Amino acid sequence: MFPKFKEHIDKEMSFLKGKKLLLACSGGLDSVVLMHLCEATNLNIVLAHCNFKLRGGESDGDEDFVRQLAFKFGIQVFVKQFETEQYAEKQRLSVQMAARKLRYQWFDELLLAKGFDYVLTAHHADDNLETFLINLSRGTGIDGLSGIPEVNGQVVRPLLPFSRSEILEYAESEGIAWREDSSNASSKYLRNKIRQQIVPLLKELHPTFLQNFLNTQNYLQQTNDLANNHLSEVKSKLFKSRGGNIKMAISELEQLQPLESYLYGLFQEYGFTEWNDVAGLLTAESGKQVFSKTHRLLKDRDCLILSKIESQPNGTYPVHWDKCHNELPVQLKLELVDAIDEQAKNVVFLDKEKLMFPLALRNWEKGDYFYPFGMQGKKKLSKFFKDEKMDLFSKEKQWLLCSDNKIVWVVGKRADERFKVEDSTRQILKITQLI
Repeated sequence: MFPKFKEHIDKEMSFLKGKKLLLACSGGLDSVVLMHLCEATNLNIVLAHCNFKLRGGESDGDEDFVRQLAFKFGIQVFVKQFETEQYAEKQRLSVQMAARKLRYQWFDELLLAKGFDYVLTAHHADDNLETFLINLSRGTGIDGLSGIPEVNGQVVRPLLPFSRSEILEYAESEGIAWREDSSNASSKYLRNKIRQQIVPLLKELHPTFLQNFLNTQNYLQQTNDLANNHLSEVKSKLFKSRGGNIKMAISELEQLQPLESYLYGLFQEYGFTEWNDVAGLLTAESGKQVFSKTHRLLKDRDCLILSKIESQPNGTYPVHWDKCHNELPVQLKLELVDAIDEQAKNVVFLDKEKLMFPLALRNWEKGDYFYPFGMQGKKKLSKFFKDEKMDLFSKEKQWLLCSDNKIVWVVGKRADERFKVEDSTRQILKITQLI
């Protein structure tokens, strides 16, 4: 196995040479063999061991084994203990998912704090097959069938081309010792059921089943790459950046066929999984929204608008005449001037004596109205926003400057007629929205 591993590093992963590598070592067969192979290949490795404290003395035994292994080879080792069950309960995760999240969070911390270039994990070909079958059983797209990536950011998996049987044979031939995880024998985990009951039957179907499977996954990945390249081209044509959001014409989306497949490809990276809801927006009333954990998608007239969910500042902020206002969600500069000297949407001139200080900066509310500058009579803000063709996201970000509960300025849009500068004005207040 070693010659094949060295050739794989030389040809496919030469970028690892000379880099600082953090090798995730559980003490089990796969990670211990990976450590031996990396040592034999003269890669610069440091070990990282997670003690999830899930198997009592057995977990502590694994930790001791990895420490002794590192000492024997003169390798630095980082060890961290986790209260995994408590974390899983708090985060409402399965124990396995909690352990995975804790593990990779810690790896990211070590990468940043210690300056490692990559994390090496010992996933192999059988792991790939098991993951494929798990995803298949749950229902997935081509992404879920394309396999575990060999390189995913700073996470690298050098053993993916090798089978469990190759790894075991190498360990036995080299007299390598490792720790057995008793939980691997439990049938309560889905992965273990697949490993113990289904994979052996599949391998009986054909003597080269695993290699055939890896070839198939390679073809699937190539097909996925082609699809992603096409989707990138479609996105560049349909997705238009507007004020921090992404806007797309519904008429152009509806021309894509098969529609559901395109919607999956275009929006799955933003966390949307309910494709019927996304498709339903195309014919829904304006203002209808659907949400993922990170984004929301809005129907706005003849368009869809995609926006990242962010916490927006809200509430009421006092605006004093004689103070600096760096803490405001909208930066305003107040100054007295002798005359109206410029016209711009981010500037307003007011009769200071008509104002009651402190002014109030707040979000708009249903039922708000004002007297638009240059017009007679009042107008509801909802009607003003509609005339301005503002979408819901823009309305939510709109700020109002008020005096004694009266709107003075729809900030950046329109002043109120009641506070305008007249011939009788003695003090002209200029307010600038700093951009």
